[in-house]
Amino acid sequence: MQVTIYTDGAARGNPNGPGGYGTVLIYTDGKGVCHRREYSGGFKKTTNNRMELLAAIVGLEALIRPCQVDLYSDSQYLVKAFNEHWIEGWIRKGWKRNKKEPVKNVDLWKRLLAAKEPHDVTFHWVKGHAGHPENERCDTLAVQAAEGDHLPEDPGLSLG
Repeated sequence: MQVTIYTDGAARGNPNGPGGYGTVLIYTDGKGVCHRREYSGGFKKTTNNRMELLAAIVGLEALIRPCQVDLYSDSQYLVKAFNEHWIEGWIRKGWKRNKKEPVKNVDLWKRLLAAKEPHDVTFHWVKGHAGHPENERCDTLAVQAAEGDHLPEDPGLSLG
């Protein structure tokens, strides 16, 4: 099954500080019907980077069987989860920036690796907010999910 996931880790609140997350899954079932599922974390007292990771994790963990996944996010932080050097060194081997500073968010990095393991995931970093259509769609869908504005499924988003 082909699934498209749009996430935003600061879909509510200050984009430069603590916020919530919104995650939207869009897929077409075996009968050709387009479906949309929304997940929201509301406000959490944590960092924006953790929200970005949680938004992706929630979307991937919602998938019961292995899928082909296109994951869209505007998070530079999330790019690291799809970089083999980062995964091997910082996450699996636990490299540190210096001897006193632990690697941040290792719990979520490992949870994300486990969540994406059974799937064929292609990560799409939708850079910036300068009118990039996929970034606009990512932000719009994720904010709607986070704010609970559940709109009717959009058959125009069918993955065919």
